Amino acid sequence: MSSRSLDYTALELLVGVGDCGSLSAASRLVGMAQPNASRCVKQLERQFGMTLLRRSTTGSVLTPSGTVVAYWARKILDDTEKLLEVVDGLREERSRGLRVSASMTVAEHLMPLWLGRFRQSHPELTIHLEVQNSLRVFEQISDGSCELGFVESPMIPKQLESISVARDRLVVVVHPDHPWATRPRPLAARELALTPLIVREPGSGTRTTLDLALEHFPRSAPLLELGSSGAIRSSVLAGVGPAVLSTLAVADSVASGALVVVEVRGLELDRTLRAVWSAQGPLHSAADELVRLARDLGSEGHAIARR
Repeated sequence: MSSRSLDYTALELLVGVGDCGSLSAASRLVGMAQPNASRCVKQLERQFGMTLLRRSTTGSVLTPSGTVVAYWARKILDDTEKLLEVVDGLREERSRGLRVSASMTVAEHLMPLWLGRFRQSHPELTIHLEVQNSLRVFEQISDGSCELGFVESPMIPKQLESISVARDRLVVVVHPDHPWATRPRPLAARELALTPLIVREPGSGTRTTLDLALEHFPRSAPLLELGSSGAIRSSVLAGVGPAVLSTLAVADSVASGALVVVEVRGLELDRTLRAVWSAQGPLHSAADELVRLARDLGSEGHAIARR
């Protein structure tokens, strides 16, 4: 017997008899006239080859076999309801699009590739990308204005779920005319800490990573606080002063010789880039697929960078 031939209304009636104690009450529950409900259940009995209801002048009750079938019918109906809820959720997801919030470095240097690949398999899905610092990304995930975020901050709030998607490294960069550009030995971490630097604003992942790396040293006040890696890079290119930036943000300038990377002794500036989302529930399918895509592409990029 094929499950595709099951009459779900008959299953509802059977469950209703168990819950309400009579076929008449069950028929009212599903909005069906009692004669039609009786024919519906009899058809199910013929299909199963067994008596499911014991009928009398005072009403109908489930037989032992009917009780077993009603138990499994309830599970089928519950699962069907869950299926319909999932379908409604998927339909709503596609109609509203996918809202993503990403911190500056990820948004500027990784999201274009990730979203470009993602759009190839989801051309019908509208993607809304907001570019914020890591702290603001956390706030947007927490208040529900974005479902998925990507950050470079090493500190993830407890109320959020997270997973690593890529690796990154911060480096000290200076203008070629800066005294550090030609120094014969690596810079000491203490000297870096005591030097006024051009830095990102508090709350950014780059600033948090740097502050944690230098937390055991006395610190100089920042030379400048700027709101983007691009603005900091332009300042270093103009000879304003040294900065600590992601390799993603300075790769082209370093390759061309416009900026010089200064080695620092005893300082760990590797970091993990993470996807974050609310711990209140699982990601919808599109968001989950974007995370998996980012992990795949992030792993490829990390492998290439290490060669």
